[in-house]
Amino acid sequence: MNKIAVAGGTGLVGRMVVDEVRRAGGTPVVIARSVGVDLVTGDGLAAALDGVDAVIDVSNVETMGAKRSIAFFEAATGHLLTAGAAAGVRHHVALSIVGCDRVDLPYYLGKRRQEELVAAGPLPWTVLRATQFHEFAGQVIDRSPRPLALGLRMRTQPIAAREVAVELVAAAVDRPAGLLPDLAGPRPEAMDAMVRRVLRARGSRRLVVPVPMVGRAGRQTKAGGLLPGAGATLGRETFDAWLARA
Repeated sequence: MNKIAVAGGTGLVGRMVVDEVRRAGGTPVVIARSVGVDLVTGDGLAAALDGVDAVIDVSNVETMGAKRSIAFFEAATGHLLTAGAAAGVRHHVALSIVGCDRVDLPYYLGKRRQEELVAAGPLPWTVLRATQFHEFAGQVIDRSPRPLALGLRMRTQPIAAREVAVELVAAAVDRPAGLLPDLAGPRPEAMDAMVRRVLRARGSRRLVVPVPMVGRAGRQTKAGGLLPGAGATLGRETFDAWLARA
């Protein structure tokens, strides 16, 4: 295995991908602003991709707005593909989200645009759509205003981020495969119930406020839009097992 660049390599799943590249015998190259590479402007990207065999893009932007999400993924993906082609990268792997093609959440519109650019771009490609991570419930709590915790009323089939990292690296060292089967956890969960279980595990007394998903995105979610499709690849670690370990 040669050098694998990890765009967003300092984030939650990015750090796990970097570790997994090392475990698999490869050399990870972290792409992040903290190491002098800016995906939005492209600064430092050409040097970072010099000699890189494959790119795994797990970059992210924290936003609830469609305009900002689309703008970020257009810029980041465009720069990665252009610089990758110039550097002779053989394989571009992008992490996407299960349901981004059928649930009209604003952030998901950016992921749709990312997928479109990758599929139409100059590099052989693979896209892996994963469900929400087990870690997502804790992130929702951490972003909620104290003393509350928002309990999203949504059905998902969460997966451990470390299992996603393993699948991404396996995809990167394999042949480009286009859109892979969905990747999900072993069983469906209710996000508001997950939030409550995380609070119990933390010993927190924050009040859970149920937040229903409304509008068109709410209807799409209730119809199973965030659940994996037929033929999905399923992870092994349940949410409860992850919570006990974490």
